[in-house]
Amino acid sequence: MEKMRKEYDSMGCVEVPAERLYGAQTARSLEHFSIGNERMPKEIVRAFAYLKSACAEANHLLRPEKMTYEKKNAIVSVCEDVLSGKLDGEFPLFVWQTGSGTHTNMNVNEVVANVAAEKFGVKLHPNDDVNMSQSSNDTFPSALNIAVLLEIEKSLLPSLDRLINSFKKLEEKNRGVVKCGRTHLQDAVPLTFAQEISGWRSSLERDRENIIFASKGLSRIAIGGTAVGTGLNAPENFGKIVTEKLTEKLGVTFSEDENKFRALSSLGGAAFAHGALKTLACDLMKIANDIRLLASGLRCGLGEITIPANEPGSSIMPGKVNPTQCEAITMIAAQVIGNDTTISIAASQGQFQLNVYQPVTAYNCLQSIKLLSDGMASFEKFCVSGIKPNLSKMEENMKKSLMTVTCLSPYIGYENAAKVAQTAERDNITLRDAAINLGIMTAEKFDEKYHPEKMTGDK
Repeated sequence: MEKMRKEYDSMGCVEVPAERLYGAQTARSLEHFSIGNERMPKEIVRAFAYLKSACAEANHLLRPEKMTYEKKNAIVSVCEDVLSGKLDGEFPLFVWQTGSGTHTNMNVNEVVANVAAEKFGVKLHPNDDVNMSQSSNDTFPSALNIAVLLEIEKSLLPSLDRLINSFKKLEEKNRGVVKCGRTHLQDAVPLTFAQEISGWRSSLERDRENIIFASKGLSRIAIGGTAVGTGLNAPENFGKIVTEKLTEKLGVTFSEDENKFRALSSLGGAAFAHGALKTLACDLMKIANDIRLLASGLRCGLGEITIPANEPGSSIMPGKVNPTQCEAITMIAAQVIGNDTTISIAASQGQFQLNVYQPVTAYNCLQSIKLLSDGMASFEKFCVSGIKPNLSKMEENMKKSLMTVTCLSPYIGYENAAKVAQTAERDNITLRDAAINLGIMTAEKFDEKYHPEKMTGDK
């Protein structure tokens, strides 16, 4: 039998496993909300640790008679332990809990209070001390913003930058390589492979700009609003000092939201930021699909590029190699797009003074960031960095393309150019032979005007 101890909260006595450092409200949540496998992300717990530490410092400055030096130091020290990961096992709650995230807020409060007592002999009350001047209604949305913004800065942008740089290198290597363009999945006029790559690279650069712009709103947080946005039971300037402490600690500029009523009831900031992540996912899906189509074959597809052969592609067909990194990134994109739908619904449900879809929004935002960050790193390392052009296949395809006839339109007109292309296709002959056979151009004139490589505009 597991040893138990008695813990108390405002509703009475609860039994908690003796070795656990959380308290009654955490135990109640585990009993009543054992739903699914999705646990509250550790990034949220760590964001709470940053927040609780900053709140303790602000309370000590504004209410030193209540938040004594000893209490403040104990809270700050335990929060450092939380940030180090030493206490990860004490935060077991499921995502599917109260929509305000109260259970997670109290889980952090209880652990901080109990560890402070055990480690320093400082008696702290989870509500009166660790949660002083706060409410779950302003701490959880604040922790959500902090966690998402930090993960974008720490994980997503560096991974995206590496992918952009890899495409830049590939672009530089392939300047002047002319190939067939394609629109509507049909042959189109030529371009260079570098130009094609530049489209991928530029899309990601624009996505980066959008993510930075969209995530700026996350730096304005709800702390100081307490229960409904009025700031009840929080001293004047509490939110201002907390955000100053967070800025000092994290190196990211935070400020208190100028309208706490909006900050508590709206998830617009998270929805807007995730919208930029969704756009990145859409572009990654397009790029990955382009790459796997260009690499299709090798003998019976386009085969214009080769990608790294990382592992056997089939359990039955020997020698088969598949574009697995492209497949992974497109599945990630599909998940992120789905997450965006969930977040959009959640953000629309801020009834009156509180939005009660906070945990699911936090979970989906952070999952998207994690998947995109890891996915782009893998895609860059095991696919993009190893892309090589199949020059002979590119040249062959471009020469076979009938759309190079477009370069003759200024000299023979659209209608005659169309006749040349149609004749070449019907008779299975070259454009040159078709133009000569139709009497539209002489051999000498055709050779003078027909230069597909000049159609790219690449200087």
